[in-house]
Amino acid sequence: MANKLKNELSNKGGNGLGPRKLKEIAQWIHGEIVGDGNTLITGICGIKEAKPGDLTFVASSKYLHLLESTQASAVITSRDVEGALKPIIRTDNPSLSFAKLAELLYPVAQGHPSGVSPKAVLGKKVRLGKGVAIQPFVVVEDEVAIGDRTVLYSGCYVGKKTTIGNDCLIYPNVSIRERVEVGHRVIIHSGTIIGSDGFGFTTIKGVHHKIPQIGTVVIEDDVEIGANVTIDRARFGKTVVGKGTKIDNLVQIAHNVVTGSNCIFVAQSGISGSTVIGNNVVLAGQAGIVGHIAIGDNVMVGAQAGVSKSIPPNTSVWGSPAKPLNKAKRVNAALQRIPELYKTVEEMRKKLESLEKRLGPHTPAGH
Repeated sequence: MANKLKNELSNKGGNGLGPRKLKEIAQWIHGEIVGDGNTLITGICGIKEAKPGDLTFVASSKYLHLLESTQASAVITSRDVEGALKPIIRTDNPSLSFAKLAELLYPVAQGHPSGVSPKAVLGKKVRLGKGVAIQPFVVVEDEVAIGDRTVLYSGCYVGKKTTIGNDCLIYPNVSIRERVEVGHRVIIHSGTIIGSDGFGFTTIKGVHHKIPQIGTVVIEDDVEIGANVTIDRARFGKTVVGKGTKIDNLVQIAHNVVTGSNCIFVAQSGISGSTVIGNNVVLAGQAGIVGHIAIGDNVMVGAQAGVSKSIPPNTSVWGSPAKPLNKAKRVNAALQRIPELYKTVEEMRKKLESLEKRLGPHTPAGH
C-alpha cells in the first residue's frame, strides 16, 4: 500500500495529499478507524495549528484534552483511546505513524544536488563512490574515500585519510578533520565540527602546555548530528558515537568519550572526556557529565542536571549534583517551601520574644 502511494505521489510531484478518505489513510499506517471513515482529509498539521480538513496526532495522554479544542477533522491516537468527538485512527505509536505519513506525502530526499562541481577541490587519491554529489567550494583532502550516493553541500571540508560511508548527507559548512571514520546513512547538519583537538593541557609553573591529540573519531551507522555540534578527537585511540544515536544542536562531546547505540543527546548537553555512555541513554537539555565516569544502559538524565559520578543502568536522575529522580523531586519540593518555612520561623521568633517579655528575666533553679 505504501509503495503504491509513493508511486502515485511521484507521478503528481510528491508534494501534497489531495482529498483522501480517512479509512484510506488508516490503511497506509496500519491504523484502526473509530468514527466516520469517509471523512475527507486534505492536509496534515500539528494539533494546535490544524484547520478543518487536516489530520493531526496526539502522542501523549497529557495532551488528550486538546482533542476537544483542535479544529482538525481527524486525529491519530494511541490504541488506548476509545473514542473522541471526532473521528480518530488508533495506532501503536501515533508520533511514528504521523512521521511516516509525512514522509510519504512530503519526501525530504528530493531536491538534493547531483554530480561533482568543477568548483570543488579534490586532493590526490580521492575515491568517490557511485552517485556522489559534491557542491561548489567543498575541499576534499588527499586519500579520502566517500561512499555511494553521499552528498556534500557547499563549504564542507574533509581532512586527509577520512572515510565517509554510503548514503550520507553532509550539510553546508561542516568540517570533518583528518583520519575520521563516518559510517553509512549518517546525517550531519551545518556548522558541525568532527575531529577537532581534544581539550588537553598540562600546566607547569603557570604555563599551559598543549598535549597532542593524535587519536580519531568514529561515527557509526545511522547517526544524525545537529547543527553546531563539536565532537573532539581522542588523545589516543577513538572517540566513538554509537550506531543510531541522535544528537541535537549545540552538543559537546569531548575526547575519548564512547557512547553506546541509540542514545539521544538534547541541545546544549555536554560530555566530558573519557566518559563511557551505555545504550539508549537520554541526556536532556543542558545536562552536563563530568569526565572518567560510566553511565549505564537506559539511563535518563534530566534537564540541567549535573552528573558528577557514575550512574547504574535503568536509572533516572535529575538535579545538580544529580540524584535519583524521586529523591531530586522531594529535594526540589522542599526548596520551594523555604520562603514559607522562613516566614513560619520568623513568626515563631516574634512569639518567643513576646513570651519572654511577659515572663520577665528567668532565674535558674537553686539561686
